[in-house]
Amino acid sequence: RVTYMIQNNGINGNSVHHVSVRTHVSVNPAKLKSHRQRWNVRPSEMSKKTLNPIRAIVDGMKLTPNPEKPMIALSIGDPTVFGNMPTDDTVLQAVKEAIDSHKYNGYAPSVGYQKSREAVANFYSCPEAPLEDKDVILSSGCSQAIELAISVLCNPGDNILVPRPGFSLYKTLAVSMGIQVKHYNLLPEKSWEIDLQHLESLIDDKTACLIVNNPSNPCGSVFSREHQHKILSVASRNCIPILADEIYGDMVFPGCDFQPLAPLSSDVPILSCGGLAKRWLVPGWRMGWILIHDRNYIFGTGIREGLVKLSQRILGPCTVVQGALERILNDTPPEFYQGTISFLKSNSEICYSELSTVPGLNPVMPSGAMYIMVRIEMEHFPDFQNDVEFTERLVTEQSVFCLPATAFEYPNFFRIVVTVPEEMMIEACIRIREFCARHYRPRSQDSHELDQ
Repeated sequence: RVTYMIQNNGINGNSVHHVSVRTHVSVNPAKLKSHRQRWNVRPSEMSKKTLNPIRAIVDGMKLTPNPEKPMIALSIGDPTVFGNMPTDDTVLQAVKEAIDSHKYNGYAPSVGYQKSREAVANFYSCPEAPLEDKDVILSSGCSQAIELAISVLCNPGDNILVPRPGFSLYKTLAVSMGIQVKHYNLLPEKSWEIDLQHLESLIDDKTACLIVNNPSNPCGSVFSREHQHKILSVASRNCIPILADEIYGDMVFPGCDFQPLAPLSSDVPILSCGGLAKRWLVPGWRMGWILIHDRNYIFGTGIREGLVKLSQRILGPCTVVQGALERILNDTPPEFYQGTISFLKSNSEICYSELSTVPGLNPVMPSGAMYIMVRIEMEHFPDFQNDVEFTERLVTEQSVFCLPATAFEYPNFFRIVVTVPEEMMIEACIRIREFCARHYRPRSQDSHELDQ
């Protein structure tokens, strides 16, 4: 409140008004600010730093399919696209019952219903890495689980260690938060094992987290126990916590053994991220989780409390799916998993067998997940400068779309998704063979003579 005092003194017949303002009462500073003269609405720095490499590359490609050939998209990591890989009826029935119960139409706790967290804890608990409901944070898909894990472990200016080739979301999330990404190499000649020496060389006092993706997207590789012990040794020596992206856990071919990382760790604290998307073939249901493994109390209360606070920003995943989660985990028949894996292995073998005999291509046989990586011997394809141009022209001429591995920070490869129907997989391989036959060039006579 401002008080005005007005004095009226007559001077030569004119009134002079003296106004004095007592400012012993504070004035609202907002009212003293001048109005903006023009609109000035700008995107945030975070939004400007957010870039999905896959979208950035694909959106820039000239993708005009051959009108004489139906399109075969081998680029999208969604097993539901072609309708040939439905989830099990038990899974659908569990959701129907959750809806009909009318119990799951309201808000749940931000970290998920206790009963749903208990179901996940019981499903993944083992003597070497026991879990309780308090060790589980439910999330909106595995992607949000990864975001929560990075957010709770890292500050702007920190760095994280990310596989190359690797899932592009790690970089997208980190860079948007002001976190530096350091890529450690995977070795195709060793079935995509980690180059441990290179990994350790990247660690410094700003390294906040090591991301390990096993089974791998985009490689389809599965690490042995021995190799995982070596990874844990690096993390232990350098006191670096691990974010284990295990969304493809147990989605491995017969003869291969998937071992979660946490039961192998004696001291390294691990946030293991997973979800329903891939193993249960329902990526659109957006149900993921973080499993907190901290047997030596290195995370303490701070990381747990931080995850709870971060989860409160969007109040957790879909409550209906949470209501169905216990039945989905406990009642899905083993035959469903086996059928999925058998199909993926068969398609992978078809693709590997067909492309192994194509001059200029070198596929790497996967051991799990839904992908196969194929090396392009670019020196034999002078029509193209890189894998992006190669895959772009493959669409133009053959209507087959594979994802250039530049999207995974790994040029001169492309990734094939093996979830398409078998006849489509065979047709795609035939077209890729025709394309390569048209553009392949053996080493020139001149270079051959120089070698001699």
